[in-house]
Amino acid sequence: MKRRKPTKEDIKKTILGILQSTAFLAWSGFSYSVFICWLSRLLGHLNFLTVSFLPSFLSSLTAILIERPSRHSLLCLYVSNIATETLFKMGVWRGYFSPIPRGEIYIFAVSAAVLLYFFRSKVNKQDSIYKILRLIVGPYEEIEYTVKKDLHSKTSLENIEVSSTEKNRDIQKKCQKNKFNILLKSLETYKYLINILKARSKHVSCPHPYSCAHYVLAGSARAFSYGIGGQLALNLIFQYKKLLQSPKLIKSIIFQRENLNLGIFLGGCSGLFRLVSCSLRRILHKDSHTYAIPAGLVASIAFMAYPNNVVALYFMWKALQLLWNNAVESGKVPEIKWFVILLYSFSTALLFHAAIIEPQNLRLSYFKFLYNMSGGRIAVMSRIPLDEFGLETNKHLQDVLRKTRLTDQINYSF
Repeated sequence: MKRRKPTKEDIKKTILGILQSTAFLAWSGFSYSVFICWLSRLLGHLNFLTVSFLPSFLSSLTAILIERPSRHSLLCLYVSNIATETLFKMGVWRGYFSPIPRGEIYIFAVSAAVLLYFFRSKVNKQDSIYKILRLIVGPYEEIEYTVKKDLHSKTSLENIEVSSTEKNRDIQKKCQKNKFNILLKSLETYKYLINILKARSKHVSCPHPYSCAHYVLAGSARAFSYGIGGQLALNLIFQYKKLLQSPKLIKSIIFQRENLNLGIFLGGCSGLFRLVSCSLRRILHKDSHTYAIPAGLVASIAFMAYPNNVVALYFMWKALQLLWNNAVESGKVPEIKWFVILLYSFSTALLFHAAIIEPQNLRLSYFKFLYNMSGGRIAVMSRIPLDEFGLETNKHLQDVLRKTRLTDQINYSF
């Protein structure tokens, strides 16, 4: 994955990392049951907290210490994402507040504006979220490129003229020697139009090479192609079993209208962000990293084509993480070394609590994940005694099993 031949040290490190993560998962599942029994024996009874929440908190707290420290933040971000959605569903189910229509779009808009602001203002960005932003909005909006904008602006027009004349000559020679003149002439026309688009005007404060029109359209087309390719790849991977049984289904999988949604979101987000940024530079006659805030808010309109709670909450938690890290660096808040570990333990405990006592408020995909990881034991555990808490746990479990097409009728030989 690092695009290089692995050394012996790389292989050794990978194997040890796999064993360490395996020990982390194994202890998580084993100690969860241990703490349930231990707490019930210690207290002499089970209550609303000791049924699942406290055992899961203790098992998560001890298990995360086994895992590699480099993976703590990643694991915390993953479970906190799902726990936020679960906590919100629990509040809605209890009537504490009402769901907000298109709430995920508002969350994504604010979070994207914050992340793009940091993307444009901070140097030496190491977080993985910046790779995603760089893929969507391009590298020219980063602060490092503003230093090179003069070099780009001086050489871009010269490169267009030289490259266009050389390419046109090559294409003309190929047209004379090749029978497929229509195809080559189409290519020649395409190159000619691109060169005209590149040669159009751009503001002196714009850090990108070539024209603003080319910058906006090229970025949108590139991000759109990434979205289409990614969505098709995911669909083919997730439905490979159906394809092996019936290869004819590949047409229906590829030519689905839903495959365009991710591409429209990424392409629209990239194009709108670049369009607003260039417009502000032209209107105000200068560049500023604060333009990322209005540009990010406008670009978030494209998220309407691909509304997704997972994506919105991921961006929200990344924005909160960067805001907290920035506050720690500036000395505004103290650093809490165990914050990530405690947040991971609390989030995991909340998810296990919901899976056992109120499964109707847990994301179905995560319930299926717990079901597969536990060999179905998360469903086999009797919920009838838990109905004493007044949440109709057994009834909601049957509803979840029906929706996920799972069963609680499993016989174990060991």
